[in-house]
Amino acid sequence: MTKLSVNINKIATLRNARGHNRPDVLQVARDCERFGAQGITVHPRPDERHIRYQDVRDLRQIVTTEFNVEGNPTPDFLELVREVRPEQVTLVPDAPDAITSNAGWDTITHQIYLIGVVTELKSIGCRVSIFLDPDPAMVKAAVATGTDRIELYTEDYARQYPHDPAQAIAPYTVAATLAQQLGLGLNAGHDLDLENLAYLKQNLPGLAEVSIGHALVCDALYYGLENTIQLYRRQLA
Repeated sequence: MTKLSVNINKIATLRNARGHNRPDVLQVARDCERFGAQGITVHPRPDERHIRYQDVRDLRQIVTTEFNVEGNPTPDFLELVREVRPEQVTLVPDAPDAITSNAGWDTITHQIYLIGVVTELKSIGCRVSIFLDPDPAMVKAAVATGTDRIELYTEDYARQYPHDPAQAIAPYTVAATLAQQLGLGLNAGHDLDLENLAYLKQNLPGLAEVSIGHALVCDALYYGLENTIQLYRRQLA
C-alpha cells in the first residue's frame, strides 16, 4: 500500500495568521497520526511564513510515524536537518520567495552539488528523496547522486487530469517505470486530491508514498480531519 504523509504547512499558516497557537501544530500532527496518517511532512521556508524551524524541532519530539522534512538545502536548512535527523529529507529547489514548489531539480546541471548533499544526509541516517519533473533524463541522472528515492512533481498531472487522464499520467508512468528499473524508490506530491489520487496510484508502479497538504486541509473543512484522512487512505488502497 502507498503511504500517506500529511503535510501540515497549511495548519501552521492558519496559526500564524493570528499570532497565537491556535490551531496547535503539534496537536494536529498527533491527531493526523491517530486518524491514520502514515507520516508527517513539513516544508520550512526561510521566511517561516508557515512552518517555523522551531516547529520542526518540536515535531521531531512527538512524531511517531515517518517525519519528512522538505526544503532547499541551504546552509540553514542543512543545519536544521543535522539537528533533528528526520527519517526522510526531500530536496526541493524552490527559491526563497516561491509561494509553493514549482519545479524539480536539474540533476544533470546540479549533479555534483547533489552528490555532496545526499552523501551528507545519508551519513546521518536520513533517507533522501529528490524532487523531480517526470523527465527520463533527470530520473537517470538522479541515480548518480546516490539518492534513495525521487519524488515526482505532480502539478502538471493534476492540471491536465480533468481534461484527459490518460495523457496527464503518461509521462509519469514512464518516469515511474524507469525509476523502478534503476532501483530508485518513488514518491509523488503536489496538487493531489480526492479526484485524481486513485488514478495516479493505479498507474505509477512502485509508488511508495504521497505527501498531501493543501487539498487535504481544504477537504477537512467540509469532511472533518479524521474522515478526510480516511478518505485519502482509501484512494491509496
